[in-house]
Amino acid sequence: MQLARLLRRLDKPPRLRRGTSRSHRPEGDGAASTSRSHSKRPEKLSENVDISGLACDSRAVRKGSLFVAIDGTKVKGSDFIAEAIKKGASCVVSANGRTALAKTRVPVIHFSDTRYALAVLADEFFGHPSGKLKVIGVTGTNGKTTITYLIRSILQEAHFSCGIIGTVGYSFEEKIIPTQNTTPGPLGLQMFLKQMVRAGCAYCVMEVSSHGLDQQRTRAIDFKAALFTNLTHDHLDYHLNLENYFSAKAKLFRELNKDAFSIINADSPYAGRLTAVGRGKLITYGIDSACDIRARNLALDLAGSEFILHTKKRKTKIKTRLIGRHNISNVLAAIAFGLSQKIELARIVRAVENFNGVKGRLERVRAQERNVFIDYAHTPDALMNVLAALKALSGGNLTVVFGCGGERDAFKRPLMGELAQKYADKVIITSDNPRSEEPQKIADEITLRMRGGNYRVILERKEAIACALSASKAGDTILIAGKGHEDYQILKDRKIEFDDAIVTGQLLRQMGL
Repeated sequence: MQLARLLRRLDKPPRLRRGTSRSHRPEGDGAASTSRSHSKRPEKLSENVDISGLACDSRAVRKGSLFVAIDGTKVKGSDFIAEAIKKGASCVVSANGRTALAKTRVPVIHFSDTRYALAVLADEFFGHPSGKLKVIGVTGTNGKTTITYLIRSILQEAHFSCGIIGTVGYSFEEKIIPTQNTTPGPLGLQMFLKQMVRAGCAYCVMEVSSHGLDQQRTRAIDFKAALFTNLTHDHLDYHLNLENYFSAKAKLFRELNKDAFSIINADSPYAGRLTAVGRGKLITYGIDSACDIRARNLALDLAGSEFILHTKKRKTKIKTRLIGRHNISNVLAAIAFGLSQKIELARIVRAVENFNGVKGRLERVRAQERNVFIDYAHTPDALMNVLAALKALSGGNLTVVFGCGGERDAFKRPLMGELAQKYADKVIITSDNPRSEEPQKIADEITLRMRGGNYRVILERKEAIACALSASKAGDTILIAGKGHEDYQILKDRKIEFDDAIVTGQLLRQMGL
Protein backbone atom coordinates (compact mmCIF):
# COMPACT_ATOMS: atom_id res chain seq x y z
CA MET A 1 0.00 0.00 0.00
CA GLN A 2 1.27 3.48 -0.84
CA LEU A 3 2.44 5.65 2.04
CA ALA A 4 0.47 8.64 0.78
CA ARG A 5 -2.80 6.69 0.98
CA LEU A 6 -2.09 5.67 4.57
CA LEU A 7 -1.10 9.16 5.65
CA ARG A 8 -4.28 10.73 4.31
CA ARG A 9 -5.96 9.24 7.38
CA LEU A 10 -3.71 11.31 9.65
CA ASP A 11 -5.33 14.66 8.96
CA LYS A 12 -4.10 14.71 5.33
CA PRO A 13 -0.45 15.53 6.07
CA PRO A 14 1.60 17.36 3.41
CA ARG A 15 4.34 15.76 1.36
CA LEU A 16 7.28 14.72 3.53
CA ARG A 17 11.02 14.78 2.97
CA ARG A 18 13.56 12.18 3.97
CA GLY A 19 14.97 12.75 7.44
CA THR A 20 12.26 15.32 8.19
CA SER A 21 9.99 15.17 11.21
CA ARG A 22 6.62 16.80 10.66
CA SER A 23 3.93 17.37 13.27
CA HIS A 24 0.32 16.38 12.80
CA ARG A 25 -2.67 16.30 15.02
CA PRO A 26 -5.66 13.94 15.02
CA GLU A 27 -8.92 15.82 14.86
CA GLY A 28 -10.00 16.57 18.40
CA ASP A 29 -7.24 14.51 19.96
CA GLY A 30 -4.90 16.94 21.67
CA ALA A 31 -2.09 19.17 20.57
CA ALA A 32 0.95 18.13 18.61
CA SER A 33 4.39 19.63 19.03
CA THR A 34 5.74 21.81 16.22
CA SER A 35 9.37 20.67 16.59
CA ARG A 36 11.17 19.55 13.42
CA SER A 37 14.57 18.10 12.61
CA HIS A 38 16.14 18.20 9.14
CA SER A 39 18.81 16.06 7.56
CA LYS A 40 21.79 17.61 5.80
CA ARG A 41 20.53 16.48 2.40
CA PRO A 42 16.71 16.56 2.40
CA GLU A 43 15.37 14.80 -0.67
CA LYS A 44 11.90 14.98 -2.04
CA LEU A 45 10.00 11.92 -0.92
CA SER A 46 7.90 10.20 -3.53
CA GLU A 47 4.32 9.63 -2.47
CA ASN A 48 4.63 6.22 -4.09
CA VAL A 49 6.74 4.73 -1.27
CA ASP A 50 5.25 1.29 -0.76
CA ILE A 51 4.39 0.09 2.75
CA SER A 52 4.38 -3.68 3.07
CA GLY A 53 3.13 -3.86 6.65
CA LEU A 54 2.55 -2.09 9.95
CA ALA A 55 4.32 -2.76 13.24
CA CYS A 56 4.35 -1.30 16.74
CA ASP A 57 6.91 -3.83 18.00
CA SER A 58 10.38 -3.42 16.52
CA ARG A 59 10.82 -7.21 16.61
CA ALA A 60 7.98 -7.52 14.08
CA VAL A 61 9.41 -5.01 11.62
CA ARG A 62 10.17 -6.32 8.13
CA LYS A 63 11.58 -4.57 5.08
CA GLY A 64 9.07 -1.93 3.97
CA SER A 65 7.17 -1.74 7.29
CA LEU A 66 5.73 1.43 8.75
CA PHE A 67 6.77 1.48 12.43
CA VAL A 68 4.55 3.26 14.96
CA ALA A 69 6.43 4.00 18.18
CA ILE A 70 3.99 3.34 21.03
CA ASP A 71 4.94 4.11 24.62
CA GLY A 72 4.00 1.32 27.01
CA THR A 73 3.93 1.20 30.80
CA LYS A 74 7.54 0.01 31.03
CA VAL A 75 9.28 1.03 27.79
CA LYS A 76 9.16 3.89 25.31
CA GLY A 77 8.53 3.07 21.69
CA SER A 78 10.86 5.83 20.57
CA ASP A 79 13.75 3.89 22.11
CA PHE A 80 13.28 1.24 19.43
CA ILE A 81 13.08 3.48 16.36
CA ALA A 82 16.73 2.96 15.40
CA GLU A 83 16.28 -0.81 15.62
CA ALA A 84 13.12 -0.62 13.48
CA ILE A 85 14.94 1.39 10.81
CA LYS A 86 17.89 -1.01 10.87
CA LYS A 87 15.47 -3.89 10.25
CA GLY A 88 14.05 -2.14 7.17
CA ALA A 89 11.26 0.19 8.27
CA SER A 90 10.32 2.54 5.41
CA CYS A 91 8.59 5.10 7.62
CA VAL A 92 8.27 5.93 11.31
CA VAL A 93 5.45 7.56 13.27
CA SER A 94 6.57 8.93 16.65
CA ALA A 95 5.24 11.24 19.34
CA ASN A 96 8.76 12.33 20.21
CA GLY A 97 9.66 15.38 18.14
CA ARG A 98 13.21 15.46 19.44
CA THR A 99 14.30 11.97 18.49
CA ALA A 100 17.86 11.71 17.21
CA LEU A 101 16.74 10.93 13.69
CA ALA A 102 18.14 13.82 11.68
CA LYS A 103 20.45 11.54 9.74
CA THR A 104 17.90 8.88 8.87
CA ARG A 105 16.89 8.39 5.29
CA VAL A 106 13.29 7.40 6.04
CA PRO A 107 10.39 9.77 6.64
CA VAL A 108 9.65 10.40 10.31
CA ILE A 109 6.16 11.66 11.08
CA HIS A 110 5.73 13.38 14.43
CA PHE A 111 2.19 12.69 15.65
CA SER A 112 1.05 13.57 19.15
CA ASP A 113 -1.17 10.52 19.74
CA THR A 114 0.52 7.44 18.34
CA ARG A 115 -2.12 5.06 19.70
CA TYR A 116 -4.74 6.93 17.67
CA ALA A 117 -2.40 6.87 14.68
CA LEU A 118 -1.91 3.11 14.93
CA ALA A 119 -5.67 2.50 15.12
CA VAL A 120 -6.56 4.54 12.03
CA LEU A 121 -3.54 3.37 10.02
CA ALA A 122 -4.40 -0.27 10.77
CA ASP A 123 -7.99 0.33 9.70
CA GLU A 124 -6.80 1.86 6.42
CA PHE A 125 -4.13 -0.78 5.78
CA PHE A 126 -6.58 -3.67 6.19
CA GLY A 127 -9.27 -2.01 4.08
CA HIS A 128 -11.73 -0.81 6.74
CA PRO A 129 -13.17 -4.30 7.42
CA SER A 130 -15.65 -3.08 10.06
CA GLY A 131 -17.48 -1.30 7.25
CA LYS A 132 -18.01 -4.64 5.49
CA LEU A 133 -19.61 -6.60 8.32
CA LYS A 134 -21.65 -5.70 11.40
CA VAL A 135 -19.37 -5.38 14.43
CA ILE A 136 -21.06 -5.57 17.83
CA GLY A 137 -19.21 -4.44 20.95
CA VAL A 138 -20.03 -5.83 24.41
CA THR A 139 -18.48 -4.07 27.39
CA GLY A 140 -18.86 -4.18 31.18
CA THR A 141 -17.10 -5.77 34.13
CA ASN A 142 -18.95 -9.09 34.05
CA GLY A 143 -21.07 -11.07 31.61
CA LYS A 144 -19.31 -10.13 28.36
CA THR A 145 -18.27 -13.62 27.31
CA THR A 146 -21.62 -15.28 27.97
CA ILE A 147 -23.45 -12.51 26.11
CA THR A 148 -21.20 -12.72 23.04
CA TYR A 149 -21.77 -16.47 22.76
CA LEU A 150 -25.51 -16.07 23.31
CA ILE A 151 -25.61 -13.48 20.53
CA ARG A 152 -23.68 -15.79 18.22
CA SER A 153 -26.22 -18.56 18.90
CA ILE A 154 -29.09 -16.22 18.07
CA LEU A 155 -27.44 -15.08 14.85
CA GLN A 156 -26.66 -18.65 13.82
CA GLU A 157 -30.27 -19.64 14.49
CA ALA A 158 -31.23 -16.83 12.09
CA HIS A 159 -28.72 -18.19 9.53
CA PHE A 160 -26.13 -15.43 9.87
CA SER A 161 -22.45 -16.36 10.05
CA CYS A 162 -20.71 -14.76 13.02
CA GLY A 163 -17.19 -14.43 14.36
CA ILE A 164 -16.23 -13.84 17.99
CA ILE A 165 -13.36 -11.89 19.54
CA GLY A 166 -13.02 -12.17 23.30
CA THR A 167 -11.57 -13.70 26.44
CA VAL A 168 -11.99 -17.37 25.50
CA GLY A 169 -10.48 -16.88 22.03
CA TYR A 170 -11.03 -15.49 18.56
CA SER A 171 -13.15 -17.74 16.39
CA PHE A 172 -14.94 -17.93 13.05
CA GLU A 173 -15.76 -20.73 10.61
CA GLU A 174 -14.86 -23.31 13.28
CA LYS A 175 -11.38 -21.79 13.59
CA ILE A 176 -10.31 -20.97 17.15
CA ILE A 177 -7.29 -18.76 17.77
CA PRO A 178 -5.97 -18.64 21.37
CA THR A 179 -6.09 -15.21 23.00
CA GLN A 180 -3.75 -13.18 25.16
CA ASN A 181 -5.96 -10.11 25.54
CA THR A 182 -9.74 -9.81 25.69
CA THR A 183 -9.48 -7.05 23.08
CA PRO A 184 -6.43 -7.41 20.82
CA GLY A 185 -4.31 -4.50 19.68
CA PRO A 186 -5.34 -2.54 16.55
CA LEU A 187 -3.17 -4.57 14.19
CA GLY A 188 -4.43 -7.95 15.37
CA LEU A 189 -7.97 -6.66 15.65
CA GLN A 190 -8.16 -5.30 12.10
CA MET A 191 -6.45 -8.42 10.76
CA PHE A 192 -9.03 -10.69 12.43
CA LEU A 193 -11.88 -8.55 11.13
CA LYS A 194 -10.49 -8.75 7.59
CA GLN A 195 -10.21 -12.54 7.89
CA MET A 196 -13.85 -12.67 8.98
CA VAL A 197 -14.88 -10.57 5.98
CA ARG A 198 -12.99 -12.92 3.64
CA ALA A 199 -14.67 -15.91 5.31
CA GLY A 200 -18.08 -14.40 4.57
CA CYS A 201 -19.08 -13.51 8.14
CA ALA A 202 -22.05 -11.18 8.37
CA TYR A 203 -21.34 -10.24 12.01
CA CYS A 204 -18.50 -10.05 14.49
CA VAL A 205 -19.38 -9.96 18.18
CA MET A 206 -16.50 -8.79 20.34
CA GLU A 207 -15.78 -8.17 23.98
CA VAL A 208 -14.50 -4.62 24.38
CA SER A 209 -12.33 -4.21 27.47
CA SER A 210 -11.73 -0.96 29.34
CA HIS A 211 -8.02 -1.32 28.56
CA GLY A 212 -8.82 -1.66 24.88
CA LEU A 213 -10.99 1.46 24.92
CA ASP A 214 -8.55 3.52 26.96
CA GLN A 215 -5.67 2.54 24.69
CA GLN A 216 -7.71 3.27 21.54
CA ARG A 217 -7.44 -0.27 20.18
CA THR A 218 -11.02 -0.07 18.86
CA ARG A 219 -10.94 3.61 17.87
CA ALA A 220 -11.37 3.12 14.10
CA ILE A 221 -14.04 0.41 14.29
CA ASP A 222 -17.52 1.20 13.01
CA PHE A 223 -19.68 -0.48 15.67
CA LYS A 224 -23.25 -1.21 14.61
CA ALA A 225 -24.29 -1.85 18.22
CA ALA A 226 -22.80 -1.55 21.70
CA LEU A 227 -24.00 -3.40 24.81
CA PHE A 228 -23.30 -2.46 28.42
CA THR A 229 -23.61 -5.10 31.16
CA ASN A 230 -22.47 -3.54 34.44
CA LEU A 231 -19.60 -1.74 36.09
CA THR A 232 -18.17 -2.99 39.37
CA HIS A 233 -14.83 -3.12 41.17
CA ASP A 234 -12.07 -4.29 38.81
CA HIS A 235 -8.91 -3.09 37.04
CA LEU A 236 -8.30 -0.30 39.55
CA ASP A 237 -4.59 -1.07 39.35
CA TYR A 238 -4.84 0.42 35.86
CA HIS A 239 -7.70 2.95 36.09
CA LEU A 240 -7.01 4.00 39.72
CA ASN A 241 -10.70 4.73 40.47
CA LEU A 242 -14.19 3.81 39.32
CA GLU A 243 -14.73 7.19 37.66
CA ASN A 244 -11.82 6.60 35.27
CA TYR A 245 -13.03 3.05 34.73
CA PHE A 246 -16.51 4.31 33.80
CA SER A 247 -15.07 6.97 31.51
CA ALA A 248 -13.16 4.30 29.59
CA LYS A 249 -16.27 2.15 29.15
CA ALA A 250 -18.33 5.17 28.10
CA LYS A 251 -16.04 5.80 25.11
CA LEU A 252 -17.66 2.93 23.27
CA PHE A 253 -21.06 4.66 23.49
CA ARG A 254 -19.84 8.21 22.92
CA GLU A 255 -18.30 7.20 19.60
CA LEU A 256 -21.32 5.36 18.15
CA ASN A 257 -22.97 6.79 15.08
CA LYS A 258 -26.63 7.81 15.27
CA ASP A 259 -27.83 4.72 13.38
CA ALA A 260 -26.13 2.25 15.73
CA PHE A 261 -27.89 0.61 18.69
CA SER A 262 -27.00 1.43 22.29
CA ILE A 263 -28.17 -1.47 24.49
CA ILE A 264 -27.86 -0.74 28.21
CA ASN A 265 -28.58 -2.65 31.41
CA ALA A 266 -31.18 -0.49 33.16
CA ASP A 267 -30.43 -2.18 36.50
CA SER A 268 -26.91 -0.75 36.60
CA PRO A 269 -26.38 2.39 38.71
CA TYR A 270 -24.43 3.75 35.73
CA ALA A 271 -27.27 3.30 33.22
CA GLY A 272 -28.54 6.89 33.45
CA ARG A 273 -25.10 8.44 33.00
CA LEU A 274 -24.27 6.16 30.10
CA THR A 275 -27.57 6.94 28.41
CA ALA A 276 -26.87 10.66 28.76
CA VAL A 277 -23.44 10.56 27.11
CA GLY A 278 -24.08 7.81 24.57
CA ARG A 279 -25.28 8.04 21.02
CA GLY A 280 -27.29 5.66 18.89
CA LYS A 281 -30.76 4.19 19.22
CA LEU A 282 -31.36 3.32 22.87
CA ILE A 283 -32.69 -0.06 24.03
CA THR A 284 -32.78 -0.90 27.74
CA TYR A 285 -33.06 -4.27 29.45
CA GLY A 286 -33.32 -5.38 33.08
CA ILE A 287 -35.05 -7.25 35.85
CA ASP A 288 -35.72 -4.66 38.55
CA SER A 289 -36.12 -1.50 36.47
CA ALA A 290 -38.71 -0.21 34.03
CA CYS A 291 -37.17 -0.86 30.61
CA ASP A 292 -37.80 -2.04 27.07
CA ILE A 293 -36.83 -5.71 27.56
CA ARG A 294 -37.65 -7.03 31.02
CA ALA A 295 -37.72 -10.37 32.87
CA ARG A 296 -40.41 -11.10 35.43
CA ASN A 297 -41.62 -14.11 37.42
CA LEU A 298 -38.15 -15.63 37.74
CA ALA A 299 -37.86 -19.33 38.62
CA LEU A 300 -34.33 -20.53 39.38
CA ASP A 301 -32.75 -23.90 40.16
CA LEU A 302 -29.52 -25.78 39.53
CA ALA A 303 -30.93 -27.25 36.30
CA GLY A 304 -31.53 -23.83 34.76
CA SER A 305 -33.84 -20.83 34.89
CA GLU A 306 -37.25 -19.68 33.67
CA PHE A 307 -38.83 -16.24 33.37
CA ILE A 308 -41.49 -14.30 31.52
CA LEU A 309 -40.07 -11.95 28.91
CA HIS A 310 -41.89 -8.63 28.70
CA THR A 311 -41.47 -6.50 25.59
CA LYS A 312 -43.62 -3.62 24.37
CA LYS A 313 -45.59 -5.98 22.16
CA ARG A 314 -45.87 -9.29 23.99
CA LYS A 315 -45.09 -11.61 26.89
CA THR A 316 -43.18 -14.84 26.31
CA LYS A 317 -42.03 -17.66 28.57
CA ILE A 318 -38.28 -18.27 28.32
CA LYS A 319 -36.34 -21.30 29.55
CA THR A 320 -32.55 -21.41 29.73
CA ARG A 321 -30.00 -23.92 30.94
CA LEU A 322 -28.01 -21.07 32.45
CA ILE A 323 -28.06 -20.78 36.24
CA GLY A 324 -28.64 -17.68 38.33
CA ARG A 325 -30.19 -14.25 38.21
CA HIS A 326 -27.07 -12.71 36.68
CA ASN A 327 -27.39 -15.07 33.73
CA ILE A 328 -30.98 -13.99 33.16
CA SER A 329 -29.61 -10.47 32.78
CA ASN A 330 -27.12 -11.81 30.23
CA VAL A 331 -29.93 -13.53 28.33
CA LEU A 332 -31.94 -10.29 28.27
CA ALA A 333 -29.00 -8.41 26.75
CA ALA A 334 -28.72 -10.98 23.95
CA ILE A 335 -32.48 -10.92 23.35
CA ALA A 336 -32.44 -7.12 23.17
CA PHE A 337 -29.73 -7.31 20.51
CA GLY A 338 -31.61 -9.97 18.53
CA LEU A 339 -34.74 -7.86 18.47
CA SER A 340 -32.73 -4.81 17.37
CA GLN A 341 -31.74 -6.82 14.28
CA LYS A 342 -35.39 -7.68 13.60
CA ILE A 343 -34.79 -11.38 14.17
CA GLU A 344 -38.02 -13.26 14.83
CA LEU A 345 -38.66 -13.77 18.53
CA ALA A 346 -39.36 -17.47 17.93
CA ARG A 347 -35.84 -17.91 16.57
CA ILE A 348 -34.36 -15.96 19.49
CA VAL A 349 -36.22 -18.10 22.03
CA ARG A 350 -35.11 -21.30 20.32
CA ALA A 351 -31.48 -20.18 20.35
CA VAL A 352 -31.62 -19.22 24.03
CA GLU A 353 -33.27 -22.47 25.08
CA ASN A 354 -30.73 -24.58 23.15
CA PHE A 355 -27.71 -22.66 24.42
CA ASN A 356 -25.44 -24.88 26.55
CA GLY A 357 -23.24 -22.17 28.06
CA VAL A 358 -19.57 -21.28 27.71
CA LYS A 359 -16.55 -23.20 28.95
CA GLY A 360 -15.59 -22.01 32.42
CA ARG A 361 -18.80 -20.08 33.08
CA LEU A 362 -20.68 -22.04 35.75
CA GLU A 363 -19.51 -25.14 33.93
CA ARG A 364 -20.73 -28.27 35.66
CA VAL A 365 -18.26 -31.08 36.28
CA ARG A 366 -19.84 -34.53 36.44
CA ALA A 367 -19.93 -35.82 40.03
CA GLN A 368 -21.96 -38.28 42.07
CA GLU A 369 -24.57 -36.66 44.36
CA ARG A 370 -22.62 -33.39 44.39
CA ASN A 371 -22.86 -30.16 42.44
CA VAL A 372 -19.40 -29.16 41.22
CA PHE A 373 -18.90 -26.03 39.13
CA ILE A 374 -16.02 -24.20 37.46
CA ASP A 375 -16.40 -20.44 36.99
CA TYR A 376 -14.27 -17.55 35.78
CA ALA A 377 -15.48 -15.22 38.56
CA HIS A 378 -12.44 -13.12 39.44
CA THR A 379 -14.03 -9.86 40.56
CA PRO A 380 -15.96 -9.14 43.77
CA ASP A 381 -19.27 -8.68 41.95
CA ALA A 382 -18.87 -11.79 39.81
CA LEU A 383 -17.93 -13.94 42.80
CA MET A 384 -20.86 -12.57 44.80
CA ASN A 385 -23.33 -13.24 41.96
CA VAL A 386 -22.22 -16.82 41.46
CA LEU A 387 -22.04 -17.64 45.17
CA ALA A 388 -25.41 -16.00 45.87
CA ALA A 389 -27.01 -17.99 43.06
CA LEU A 390 -25.53 -21.30 44.21
CA LYS A 391 -26.25 -20.62 47.90
CA ALA A 392 -29.93 -19.98 47.20
CA LEU A 393 -30.25 -23.15 45.12
CA SER A 394 -28.06 -25.60 47.06
CA GLY A 395 -29.47 -27.99 49.60
CA GLY A 396 -26.21 -28.84 51.33
CA ASN A 397 -23.09 -26.89 52.22
CA LEU A 398 -21.44 -24.53 49.73
CA THR A 399 -17.64 -24.57 49.47
CA VAL A 400 -15.65 -22.14 47.34
CA VAL A 401 -12.03 -22.52 46.22
CA PHE A 402 -10.49 -19.36 44.80
CA GLY A 403 -7.48 -17.05 44.69
CA CYS A 404 -6.55 -13.73 43.12
CA GLY A 405 -4.16 -13.08 40.26
CA GLY A 406 -0.79 -11.48 40.89
CA GLU A 407 0.15 -8.13 39.37
CA ARG A 408 -3.53 -7.25 39.12
CA ASP A 409 -5.94 -5.05 41.09
CA ALA A 410 -4.88 -5.74 44.69
CA PHE A 411 -7.68 -3.59 46.13
CA LYS A 412 -10.26 -6.26 45.36
CA ARG A 413 -8.50 -9.04 47.29
CA PRO A 414 -9.88 -8.36 50.80
CA LEU A 415 -13.32 -7.61 49.30
CA MET A 416 -13.40 -11.01 47.66
CA GLY A 417 -12.32 -12.67 50.90
CA GLU A 418 -15.17 -11.01 52.77
CA LEU A 419 -17.75 -11.93 50.13
CA ALA A 420 -16.57 -15.53 49.96
CA GLN A 421 -16.92 -15.87 53.72
CA LYS A 422 -20.35 -14.19 53.68
CA TYR A 423 -21.92 -16.47 51.06
CA ALA A 424 -20.06 -19.78 51.38
CA ASP A 425 -20.11 -22.21 54.27
CA LYS A 426 -16.47 -23.14 53.68
CA VAL A 427 -13.73 -21.15 51.95
CA ILE A 428 -10.38 -22.40 50.71
CA ILE A 429 -7.94 -19.71 49.58
CA THR A 430 -5.43 -20.88 46.99
CA SER A 431 -3.22 -19.66 44.15
CA ASP A 432 -4.65 -18.33 40.90
CA ASN A 433 -1.99 -16.88 38.57
CA PRO A 434 0.41 -15.35 41.10
CA ARG A 435 2.85 -14.25 38.39
CA SER A 436 5.81 -12.48 40.03
CA GLU A 437 4.07 -12.01 43.40
CA GLU A 438 4.46 -14.40 46.30
CA PRO A 439 1.33 -16.60 46.63
CA GLN A 440 1.38 -16.28 50.44
CA LYS A 441 1.33 -12.47 50.18
CA ILE A 442 -1.72 -12.58 47.93
CA ALA A 443 -3.46 -15.01 50.30
CA ASP A 444 -2.68 -12.77 53.27
CA GLU A 445 -4.32 -9.83 51.50
CA ILE A 446 -7.41 -11.90 50.64
CA THR A 447 -7.81 -12.99 54.27
CA LEU A 448 -7.09 -9.55 55.74
CA ARG A 449 -10.71 -8.94 56.81
CA MET A 450 -11.86 -12.54 57.17
CA ARG A 451 -12.92 -13.64 60.62
CA GLY A 452 -13.94 -16.96 62.12
CA GLY A 453 -12.91 -20.50 61.42
CA ASN A 454 -14.69 -21.37 58.16
CA TYR A 455 -11.68 -20.71 55.91
CA ARG A 456 -8.22 -22.08 55.34
CA VAL A 457 -5.31 -21.40 53.02
CA ILE A 458 -3.90 -24.13 50.78
CA LEU A 459 -1.61 -22.50 48.24
CA GLU A 460 -1.13 -25.51 45.96
CA ARG A 461 -4.26 -25.32 43.75
CA LYS A 462 -4.67 -29.03 43.05
CA GLU A 463 -4.35 -29.81 46.76
CA ALA A 464 -6.94 -27.11 47.55
CA ILE A 465 -9.43 -28.58 45.08
CA ALA A 466 -8.81 -32.08 46.40
CA CYS A 467 -9.44 -30.88 49.96
CA ALA A 468 -12.77 -29.30 48.99
CA LEU A 469 -13.94 -32.43 47.18
CA SER A 470 -12.84 -34.91 49.84
CA ALA A 471 -14.55 -32.94 52.60
CA SER A 472 -17.85 -32.73 50.72
CA LYS A 473 -20.95 -34.82 51.35
CA ALA A 474 -23.87 -35.85 49.17
CA GLY A 475 -25.95 -32.78 48.29
CA ASP A 476 -23.09 -30.31 48.77
CA THR A 477 -22.02 -27.76 46.18
CA ILE A 478 -18.40 -26.91 45.34
CA LEU A 479 -17.40 -23.86 43.31
CA ILE A 480 -13.87 -23.60 41.92
CA ALA A 481 -13.56 -19.98 40.87
CA GLY A 482 -11.17 -17.55 39.23
CA LYS A 483 -9.67 -19.33 36.24
CA GLY A 484 -12.66 -20.68 34.33
CA HIS A 485 -11.63 -21.57 30.78
CA GLU A 486 -7.91 -20.98 31.37
CA ASP A 487 -5.75 -24.06 30.92
CA TYR A 488 -2.58 -22.73 32.56
CA GLN A 489 -1.08 -21.17 35.66
CA ILE A 490 1.55 -18.43 35.62
CA LEU A 491 4.12 -18.90 38.39
CA LYS A 492 6.87 -16.29 38.22
CA ASP A 493 8.51 -16.88 34.84
CA ARG A 494 6.86 -20.29 34.28
CA LYS A 495 3.59 -21.08 32.54
CA ILE A 496 2.39 -24.55 33.48
CA GLU A 497 -0.58 -26.58 32.29
CA PHE A 498 -3.50 -26.38 34.68
CA ASP A 499 -7.16 -26.69 33.70
CA ASP A 500 -9.59 -26.54 36.65
CA ALA A 501 -12.19 -28.70 34.88
CA ILE A 502 -9.69 -31.39 33.90
CA VAL A 503 -7.97 -31.46 37.29
CA THR A 504 -11.31 -31.56 39.12
CA GLY A 505 -12.60 -34.39 36.90
CA GLN A 506 -9.45 -36.42 37.53
CA LEU A 507 -9.70 -35.93 41.29
CA LEU A 508 -13.37 -36.90 41.34
CA ARG A 509 -12.61 -40.14 39.51
CA GLN A 510 -9.70 -40.92 41.82
CA MET A 511 -11.95 -40.39 44.84
CA GLY A 512 -14.81 -42.38 43.31
CA LEU A 513 -17.13 -39.39 43.55
